[in-house]
Amino acid sequence: MNTSAETADAAYMQSALGEARSAALAGEVPVGALLVVDGRVVATGGNRTVGDTDPSAHAEIVVLKSAAASLGNHRTGGTLYVTLEPCVMCMGALVQARIERLVYGALDAKAGAAVSLYRLAEDERLNHRFTVEGGVLAEESARLLGEFFAERRGRG
Repeated sequence: MNTSAETADAAYMQSALGEARSAALAGEVPVGALLVVDGRVVATGGNRTVGDTDPSAHAEIVVLKSAAASLGNHRTGGTLYVTLEPCVMCMGALVQARIERLVYGALDAKAGAAVSLYRLAEDERLNHRFTVEGGVLAEESARLLGEFFAERRGRG
């Protein structure tokens, strides 16, 4: 039986998937994210690396920048929901933002820094640690990415 926390996580991840779909429509790798602070969604976004010509414009960074501006504090805290396991750059930003909890969808075997290649959220050498929960709507997240890249390969 699902707990209310699992139900809430799935609902927030559905919203993150909506952001990922919007990113795909813009020609971006379909990764979406949102930040929840004190039970309130404070920022949403998707990948914008191509559109912004910015290698740092991953969905997580887009959301953290927006949330920090909205909250007036670079230490946003809260729970970040993202459709794909974050990379090293994004995990570093989550540490700096003092995220309390990360919830992600699909694993990223090639670049994931939450569990796949590194476990940065629990690294005792860093000055901040946070909990990580993966696999929330993982199949849907992975399918969206797979379809995007299959379409790209078909064009090329």
